[in-house]
This record gives sequence, C-alpha cells and structure tokens, in this order.
Amino acid sequence: MKNRLSPTLALCFFLVTIIFCSHQCLAEDTAPAAKNPDPSFSSVEERRIMTKIQDAQSSTNDDMKGLREKELKTLNEEADKKLGEINRKLEELQNLQKSLKAQLAKKNAEEVKRIKELGKIFEKMAPDKAALALSNMDDKLATDLLATMKPRSAAKILNVLDRKKASELSTTFSTIK
Repeated sequence: MKNRLSPTLALCFFLVTIIFCSHQCLAEDTAPAAKNPDPSFSSVEERRIMTKIQDAQSSTNDDMKGLREKELKTLNEEADKKLGEINRKLEELQNLQKSLKAQLAKKNAEEVKRIKELGKIFEKMAPDKAALALSNMDDKLATDLLATMKPRSAAKILNVLDRKKASELSTTFSTIK
C-alpha cells in the first residue's frame, strides 16, 4: 500500500522547501543583496517562484495582522462584558448597602423610642426599685435610660444606688456622645 500525500499537504511541503532553499540562498548572498535591491535570477521560473514566496509571506503577514486585530477585538469585547458585569454587581451592592443603612436607621429609631418609653416607666417606679433594676443592667443601657429621664427622677435613683455603681453610671453618662 502506497502512502499518498494530499495535494494540499504536498503543496505546503513544496512551499516550505522553497522557503528553506531561498533562505539559504539569501544567507549566502546577503552582501550582494544589500547592495543590489533587484537580485538577478537565473531563470524566469526562479523569479516567478520568488514572487510567489514573497506574496505568500506578505499574505501571511496580513493574515497574522488580521488575526491579531480580531483577537484584540474579541479580548476587548470580553473585557467590556466583564466590566459591565462588575458595574452591575457594584450597583447591586450599593443598593444593598443603602437598604441596610435604611434598616439600621429604622432599628436605631425604634430602639431609641423603646428606651424613651422604658425611661418613662423607670421615672414612675419607686427610686429604690428602679435603682435595684439599674444596678443589674448593662452600663450603656442604664445610662441611656437615665438620660431619657427628668433630672430630678434620675437624681433620686442615683441617690439610692450604691456609690460605686452610681459613680460608674455618672462617668459613663458624662462621656456619652
């Protein structure tokens, strides 16, 4: 069974052989080629082959340039697509951040309202019972409650509290921002 090359493969092999041979010829004759831009050919066929080789090289260079431009265009399109996706996600995150800030502000407002209501309840309590409840609370909450009360009611409660706790609450109260 004979190995048969396809016509395209044979043509490629032929062109590679010609290019290799022409490279060797050019390497041997570089000095005369530099001086004489139009090298003399020994035959018309040699000139025709060289012209075809130069045309093929030029076409290949143009094809490579076209491929590079197409690849750059594709990369730019992909980058633009990813940038658009990033911008969309950034907008989503900003919207979520706004939503969270609004929810936090609402929660804080509700918390302030509840502390004020609790402060009113403590004002109405007997000072000794209010002092007992405040002495077991977190200092921040106790201070916030005292801040919502009338000064006279707060003073009565502080007067009943043990000195150490009253001193701590007074210090915390004086540093509230």
